[in-house]
Amino acid sequence: MNENRNLLLAVILSAAVLFGWQYFMPGQQPKTGPHAPAQTHRVVAAPSTPTGAVHAASSMSMAQALATSGPRIVIDTPSVDGTLRLKGARFDDLKLKHYHSTIDPKSPQIDLLAPEATAHPYYSVFGWVAAPGQHIATPGADTPWKLVHGERLTPQTPITLSWNDGQGLVFTRTISVDDNYMFTIRDRVTNTGNTPVTLFPYAYVARENPPETKSSWYLHQGFIGVADGSEKDADYSDFKGGKPPQDYTSKGGWFGITDKYWMAAVIPPQNVHLAAAYRAVAGAHSTAYQADYRLSAQTIAPHESLSLEQHLFAGAKVVQLLDHYANKLGITHFDLAVDWGWFWFFTKPIFFLLDTFYHWVGNFGVAILLLTVTIKLAFFPLANASFKSMSKMKKLQPEMERIRERFADDKQRQQQELMEFYKREKVNPVSGCLPMLIQMPVFFSLYKVLYVTIEMRHAPFFGWIHDLSAPDPTSILNLFGLLPYHVPLWIPAFLSIGIWPILMGFTQFLSTRLNPAPADPIQAQMFTFMPIIFTFMMAGFPAGLVIYWTWNNLLTAMQQYVVMRRQGVEIHLVENLKLRQMAGRLSALIGRGG
Repeated sequence: MNENRNLLLAVILSAAVLFGWQYFMPGQQPKTGPHAPAQTHRVVAAPSTPTGAVHAASSMSMAQALATSGPRIVIDTPSVDGTLRLKGARFDDLKLKHYHSTIDPKSPQIDLLAPEATAHPYYSVFGWVAAPGQHIATPGADTPWKLVHGERLTPQTPITLSWNDGQGLVFTRTISVDDNYMFTIRDRVTNTGNTPVTLFPYAYVARENPPETKSSWYLHQGFIGVADGSEKDADYSDFKGGKPPQDYTSKGGWFGITDKYWMAAVIPPQNVHLAAAYRAVAGAHSTAYQADYRLSAQTIAPHESLSLEQHLFAGAKVVQLLDHYANKLGITHFDLAVDWGWFWFFTKPIFFLLDTFYHWVGNFGVAILLLTVTIKLAFFPLANASFKSMSKMKKLQPEMERIRERFADDKQRQQQELMEFYKREKVNPVSGCLPMLIQMPVFFSLYKVLYVTIEMRHAPFFGWIHDLSAPDPTSILNLFGLLPYHVPLWIPAFLSIGIWPILMGFTQFLSTRLNPAPADPIQAQMFTFMPIIFTFMMAGFPAGLVIYWTWNNLLTAMQQYVVMRRQGVEIHLVENLKLRQMAGRLSALIGRGG
């Protein structure tokens, strides 16, 4: 049946293209809008150019860098620990208590921020600069702040710093932190002089020599932020070859640098106009990347004071927490810190439904099973109609074969007669592919959720699945752990198939063999070998996605079985599962090719 054959081939090829795209087409996500022109009088200093101390061969260890960088204030919260460097009031030492480099809880904690002298410096600075023509000392990256209140920075004990520029300005900075990842920086500037002073507050996140990451169109890592309500992102590679900064103007927003699961971002008052930029400065051994903003001019009259509150987010991109900060602090589109992708309007609901189930049952694997059932119920009427139409097609199979035989020498007439037959009997020849097509958006959205959300990182299921966001760790090459050796990492995933991909392939085979084999031999061969192709293709995908597909196959097969029995269609499941038929078709295909 030519139309069914062509449609099925198109479905398989489309799936192959979509599944393989991430491996063969690395690239960048499209930008969300044109770059705004930079304002004049740009006064935020570029990041310090690396001097040669920052490169892998001679960089200091974390302990050495901390010991040689001057006085520090301990940071200790339920979620992070580290230190604040008094010189410059710099945030440059922060570890995430709840996250480790591997699934082993004894493995090292994630180092988010690090001092300049280390291999991968990553830090944030808040400061002030004077208006052009006003030669006033202002606090910046190297200011020797004094601790005037507090001893440790905890959620219960903020600290207060002070610095006098000796020219009539007194700067007081109070830093507080919540139980999670949000730091609040409250500055107060007092003008004790006799003339007004105009200052520009600024803040930036800077990073040198970021760790190597695999470029992928499916995940953005690099600059991230929001200006005038629109997402603004840029890759590190956008600044190769001395390319100029990307400048924006905005009212409020936020700007930072993101990894897959972590982010550091500076957040200005949301009702203030600002100029922002993403920039890079190349050094001898590395490149420094900086996301910064400068607020509009603030004039302080003689014997008056000015107060300003800004924030720094430095931590894990927990979706519920990002939404909490967006609501509590009014941060515009803070949820865009998570790379929801182009189809965010579908991906986010999938995540929230999955997260809701997780809070009910306490296991993301079980939550995936419940999500699958929910989706099947949502599409139940549509799938039922499809299976009914497919059942009717099976009943009409003998009459369709007679039409083919009658017009075997006139293919055009044969197609016309078949189409008239479909209209007369009110059946849809492509109905059998509908159940697969309607679940594809869910499949890709779930893949995105598993791939980018930190909630799924190291989330266990049962048995040998300790991380739903990673492929099944078992391998057929060592008989799923029965043989005493580990499969080398360089072996491709599609050659090292785990238990769950095999289960998925079997359930796919069960679903396709539920019906009698199609009369068309090419279509029958495609149906036969499609589960094998999917098994190899899915071997390298996250285990959570394979579990979803396996469970979905079982539910689909059960629904299809019930509907077809009610429609009076004979079910030849046991007969069709005989592997001898597969071998026979394979031999016939090979013989035809020869």
